[in-house]
Amino acid sequence: MKKFTVKTIVLCAMFAALCCATAPISIPLPGGVPITLQTAAVFLAALLLGPLYGFVAVLVYVLLGAVGLPVFAGFSGGIGSLVGMSGGFIMSWPFAALLAGFIYFKFGRNKKGVVKYAEMIVAMLLGSVVIYVVGLTQFIFLTKMSIQASLLACMVPFIPGDLLKMVLVAIIVPVLEKAMKMIFADELASANA
Repeated sequence: MKKFTVKTIVLCAMFAALCCATAPISIPLPGGVPITLQTAAVFLAALLLGPLYGFVAVLVYVLLGAVGLPVFAGFSGGIGSLVGMSGGFIMSWPFAALLAGFIYFKFGRNKKGVVKYAEMIVAMLLGSVVIYVVGLTQFIFLTKMSIQASLLACMVPFIPGDLLKMVLVAIIVPVLEKAMKMIFADELASANA
């Protein structure tokens, strides 16, 4: 079993706070699901902390919102946010972090150059599949819209921004990895081995 130390708890709390800090930066769309920077924070947690701690950090964030803290887009919170039109997207984030973190730590973290960046993008793309599938499923269930209409409302408008966020995360991660390895090398190595 993986150990949680003071350092790893602090790391999880820092990345949960990062998710909270990115929530107010949102652009509302007519379909009811806003464009936010939260997925960038989710993938930063996944790629920097790995599958376990990335999952925990994002889960803590979702639970903070679930108990009513206004940490979701538009300063919303509470169970209503999770059972609403964008709730499936929010609830999928810990699992997207788990998958993306696993893929990157297993296949790309110790690579160099283009291969490393490609593995990061692949990990985030597969994490995004989790987000879209869960989010669209709940959206379709609640709105009774067709799959095609739901794709046009909840996926197509987000693809360019999501790809841009992935590129930005892929640029930022190697820089932050170096700093984090100096401070948290033992914790991150043992947690995700």
